[in-house]
Amino acid sequence: MKCRVQVIMETDTGEQAQEIACLERSTDGLEAVGLTLAEAKNLLAGVQKAAVEQQVAEYSAAHRNCPQCGQVLLHKGSHHITFRTLFGNLEVQSPRLFHCQCQVHEAHTFSPLAELLTEHLAPERLYLETKWGSLISFELAAKLLGEVLPIEKDVNASSVRRHLYDVAQRSESALGEEQFSFIDGCPHQWKALPRPPAPLVVGIDGGYVRDWEDKQKHFEVIVGKSMPEEGADKCFGFVQTYDKKPKRRLFELLKSQGMQFNQQVTFLSDGGEDIRDLQSYLNPEAEHILDWFHITMRLTVMGQHAKGLPREVDDGYGEREFRSEVEKLLERIKHFLWHGNVFRAVEEIEELELMLYGGEGLGEPGQKLAKALNEFHTYIEANESRIPNYGERWRNDDIIASAFVESAVNEVVSKRMVKKQQMQWSKCGAHLLLQTRTKVLNGELDQTFQVWYPGFRRTDVKDDHKAA
Repeated sequence: MKCRVQVIMETDTGEQAQEIACLERSTDGLEAVGLTLAEAKNLLAGVQKAAVEQQVAEYSAAHRNCPQCGQVLLHKGSHHITFRTLFGNLEVQSPRLFHCQCQVHEAHTFSPLAELLTEHLAPERLYLETKWGSLISFELAAKLLGEVLPIEKDVNASSVRRHLYDVAQRSESALGEEQFSFIDGCPHQWKALPRPPAPLVVGIDGGYVRDWEDKQKHFEVIVGKSMPEEGADKCFGFVQTYDKKPKRRLFELLKSQGMQFNQQVTFLSDGGEDIRDLQSYLNPEAEHILDWFHITMRLTVMGQHAKGLPREVDDGYGEREFRSEVEKLLERIKHFLWHGNVFRAVEEIEELELMLYGGEGLGEPGQKLAKALNEFHTYIEANESRIPNYGERWRNDDIIASAFVESAVNEVVSKRMVKKQQMQWSKCGAHLLLQTRTKVLNGELDQTFQVWYPGFRRTDVKDDHKAA
């Protein structure tokens, strides 16, 4: 059996048929039924080539005459342009014409095709490279694209990475300027707003990736997740030592979820100074809470150090219990913090500091505990205003810990940049990858491309033409 595949072009001048493939099939076995991947790739490449050549020819012919006087423009020459598509790289001929003398022009010649092919990479290919490069390694993305599409010789890890960074930088350039405060208006105006949506819960945490420049070190990546009561969750991420617009980034994400200035927003974080600044002045109804998980994590570490302390010490009046007293004080600190009594918690911390006296004579566990306690003391005082009554919130089913952010850190950072991927990143590269990856995970990459290319993947385009 022979199967001849033709493309028929219907134009204003009539129909043109072009054969693009002739397939010979047999029925000798299961593997002979249907098309092979190689045949399908050749068919796609052939159809793409025929379609693009016809489109280029029609566009060039439509711009052959002067739009003002209608005179045929003189031809100076032509050159080839490589147009990279999902179905292969195509060499198209681009004519160069003289401008008509009926109008004054800065240049003597122009290329009509340059107005059509403003970029030499098709949006569909750019989109797919960006999406797959965000989800898996650049090398795997290149191999996968080459495996299923007729572009195996034209795509590699470097080109995927470069195109992904181009998309991220273009998206970054559209981001507004950074501001100290994004709260606009006054309480009277906020009261006039419609009834606010349900509260937003925003969790912010950090992760670490290996530094390319200093291979023995890591740098921090900030990751967050915003969860409305109704609607889809969204995540964001950035490299804090590289990003110049972190607050703008978070504000735009909250605005995309419909945040109003009369809406309650709850921020949970680990209490770091950079994160405290990030979440400030974004919403007048914002509530800032220190994540209970990070408090208990520090107390648990101190409890482990306390287990290495001597059971008893001599205070000059004889032997007395020491380890159990330290453990009791740690429990009291945790109890007071759970109930939001920061004043009493700090008192217990200071009493424990006096007992430890810098860890002198208590060996390595005592010194480690004294150091951790001193850092904890500073940590609690710096975040005093962000420590609520956790017990009351827990009884009211209000959120007190950002465990949901841990999953976001794993999804945004670890799966792509850390776990099982012995990769090293520059701060710029990691930041740009985070921007495209979060767009893909949030389902926003299509919308971004539709802003740049209005007809991109629009299901209503064909219907609009029919209606016209």
